[in-house]
Amino acid sequence: MIKELRLAMMVGLMMSCLTGMAQQIKAAVDELYLTADEVPNAVYWLPAPPEPGSTQFVADINQYYWGKEQRLDSARAQKAIREAVYQVKDMAEQFSVPFGMEISEKKTPAIYKVLNRATLTIRLSATKPKVTYMRLRPYVRFNEPTLVPADEEALRTEGSYPSGHTVRGWGMAMLLCEINPAAQDELYKLGYEWGQSRVIAGFHWQSDVDASRMLAAATYARLHTCDDFLEDMAAARREFKKLKKD
Repeated sequence: MIKELRLAMMVGLMMSCLTGMAQQIKAAVDELYLTADEVPNAVYWLPAPPEPGSTQFVADINQYYWGKEQRLDSARAQKAIREAVYQVKDMAEQFSVPFGMEISEKKTPAIYKVLNRATLTIRLSATKPKVTYMRLRPYVRFNEPTLVPADEEALRTEGSYPSGHTVRGWGMAMLLCEINPAAQDELYKLGYEWGQSRVIAGFHWQSDVDASRMLAAATYARLHTCDDFLEDMAAARREFKKLKKD
């Protein structure tokens, strides 16, 4: 009887955990503007990553060593470390500087809403090519340390092509430029450097980063066919204009 009771409790606990996981997954999916089948399929239209031994791969290796040289500049190295974050709220904090206004769920709820949903949607577009190609990351290939050792184990078995951080960074720059065009140059500067930071940190090849910018731009364009996105973006622009006047 006691064994049966324990078994029932274990089954109940497992079901509770599974239900909780399912709810979290559903909540994450509900935040997206597009499904995995609706975002541009990079496996179809983007070239595969360079093969080892190709001239393109030689260029990637040269850029890897360029990235290591940049680490000698402590300010640039620290910048690459700061930009290793992946949560939208942490990214928004850094993009607030060129944007010219604090971006947060509390201070700018409409802007944060569209930024969060759209950035997660843009990142979704990198999932299929990552799984398809499973490209070895540079720090794994060379068996060398990165600037963010804490991330190495988790990313070791995740495909390098394209760069999820770059997709998010370039996507966020484009989204914020639509809200505040006057800040476009500084926003694009940060968006560009966000991708280069992945090369400098040792987590990505240059071709990963270059492909990510194209993928982010393609998904950003696709978002403009989504009514929910257009409504949220319009609300974000209204909020920005109101806050600028105040």
